[in-house]
Amino acid sequence: MKVTVCELPDATNELENDWRRLVEHLRQAESDLVLLPEMPFYPWFAQASDDSEQEWQKAVEAHDLWQKRLEELTPARVMGSRPVTINGQRLNEGFVWSSTDGYTPVHHKYYLPDEKWFWEGSWYEQGADHFELCQVQDAEAGFLICTELWAMDRARDYGKKGAHLVVTPRATELATADKWLTGGRVAAISAGAFHLSSNRSGTDKTGEFQFGGQGWISDPDGRVLGKTTSEDPFITKEIDLAIAKKAKTTYPRYVF
Repeated sequence: MKVTVCELPDATNELENDWRRLVEHLRQAESDLVLLPEMPFYPWFAQASDDSEQEWQKAVEAHDLWQKRLEELTPARVMGSRPVTINGQRLNEGFVWSSTDGYTPVHHKYYLPDEKWFWEGSWYEQGADHFELCQVQDAEAGFLICTELWAMDRARDYGKKGAHLVVTPRATELATADKWLTGGRVAAISAGAFHLSSNRSGTDKTGEFQFGGQGWISDPDGRVLGKTTSEDPFITKEIDLAIAKKAKTTYPRYVF
């Protein structure tokens, strides 16, 4: 199975060009799956603590428009997250999209930070305590959206359920890039699964906050198979799902 991770710019005026480059990369790599960053189709709004219904609605509408363009990424399946409003409740929704099945909601972000630059708990609500696997081609995959990566018990539970992939769409800063990569490697080891993560890049709309970029693919023993950079913002690797299956029987997974 060929999987792709990426970094995409926070600035809307830069996104179109990078999107075209991503489309071409997927075509040439013949990728089966691409992971997008956290809520990638609208500038990061959670840097402000005062939530705005108008701003939230603009973010939802922007994702509605871009969702129609996911077909440009075919034949790859697409995973990512986006803002949604369901019965008046604002949520950060993890999804899977394919040309055959369309858009499928999978998970709503459960662990929400609420601090400077990341006032997510002020902007939208905690999802249900629902961490279940979804089918993506031949793989069983589970979401840990950004902050959820640090709930390592969730990664371990995904492994117990037979996960081949754990995916983490992110919006994280440059200053903590190494810490997040370490967390991703530990999650891969805990789950005995490949770990994929994609992130925003560039500065936010205030010009004061620098996103970290650096998407990655790690194997079930935490070895980094590839990382994105500003010069090479998309990477594709071929992975063997049988390796993730076998990893469940090896140390330290079998102990738990």
